[in-house]
Amino acid sequence: MKNAILYLFSIVVLFSISISFKNPPSKTTGVGAKAPKSAEVLFDGSREMLDTKWTYWEGPRLSAELPIKWKIVDDPVNKGTAVNSNDPTAAGGQYGTADIVTKKKFRDFRLHIEFLIQREKGNSGVYLQNRYEIQVLDGDSTSHGMATVINETESPYFAYNGVRKWNAYDIQFRAARFENDILTEKPMVTMYFNGQKVHTNVQINKVWGGKFSGLDGGNDDGKGITDRPGGIKLQAEGHPVIYRNIWIEELDLKEANTDF
Repeated sequence: MKNAILYLFSIVVLFSISISFKNPPSKTTGVGAKAPKSAEVLFDGSREMLDTKWTYWEGPRLSAELPIKWKIVDDPVNKGTAVNSNDPTAAGGQYGTADIVTKKKFRDFRLHIEFLIQREKGNSGVYLQNRYEIQVLDGDSTSHGMATVINETESPYFAYNGVRKWNAYDIQFRAARFENDILTEKPMVTMYFNGQKVHTNVQINKVWGGKFSGLDGGNDDGKGITDRPGGIKLQAEGHPVIYRNIWIEELDLKEANTDF
């Protein structure tokens, strides 16, 4: 009897394992997350997509000239290609001189983006609506450091995979709301860093970094946010930080809640 029970138990376990291999759980956040059918791929590693969907941000400090000088490079970890943000125009940390931004503009969205910092202290940044920076900065765990909603949160440095390894941000963002051109609801963001939820419904108070940083940065010290959509921007800081697997899903978040 005991042997029969053990036999039946082993059959159940093997059947469960078999089912789990046939139907693995879907990976929706973290490194390697694939774009759902409802999403738009913004960068697939190709030069063609870079030139088709991106351009230099025409901010007050722009010095670079098209075509985009960010180079397509071999992925140092996996098969495929990525884009290197080390534009020569931005050498020495001249942000705003050679930042790239999507030609398409967005309001509410879910964004996935992967980055790899090739050297210690590497610096770049991911901008939501070309306004609100999610920091990319090795070695900094302050409120201005890695994976912060810059100057609005502490750094979840514990979730960072480190240099020369791929990292992923999964972000759900709700744009500011206005009535009669008056700000009524602040922009809000929830974020996963390498599959770990690190920020939940963070309200963003202003555009940081001044007029060279992004849209509205020069309006009332960044507090003069306007009701216009903006693109996804990647910052050139003169460092070898590379990007791949960028996709976005447009949303319409009626309620002030970005949790996912």
